[in-house]
Amino acid sequence: QVQLVESGGGLVQAGGSLRPSCATSGGTFSRYVMGWFRQAPGKEREFVAVISWNGGNTAYADSVKGRFTVSRDNAKNTVYLQMNSLKPEDTAVYYCAASLRNRWYPASPDEFAYWGQGTQVTVSS
Repeated sequence: QVQLVESGGGLVQAGGSLRPSCATSGGTFSRYVMGWFRQAPGKEREFVAVISWNGGNTAYADSVKGRFTVSRDNAKNTVYLQMNSLKPEDTAVYYCAASLRNRWYPASPDEFAYWGQGTQVTVSS
């Protein structure tokens, strides 16, 4: 049973930074493409970023490109999302997810088999 646990969310002022992390267990972490999604109240879950199994490839939503950086440490079975220059519109629950799809890059929630419980990120103006 693959388990993903996010941490590192919180409340920050606009322009600030946060670095959520996602620790995994119960599977072979290095096999998974790892993604980050977010969901704001009343909105659908949306793609934020994705990183390939070895960290060599990344992709981002246009809304976060240049501000967010996804990384992973396969020795620690953990993926990170460095979020800089945060804006109030970044406020959402952030989820990490794991995909075994071979296609690069998976960006739909349907392409991810395992999900964490989410961590709240709130950006005040």
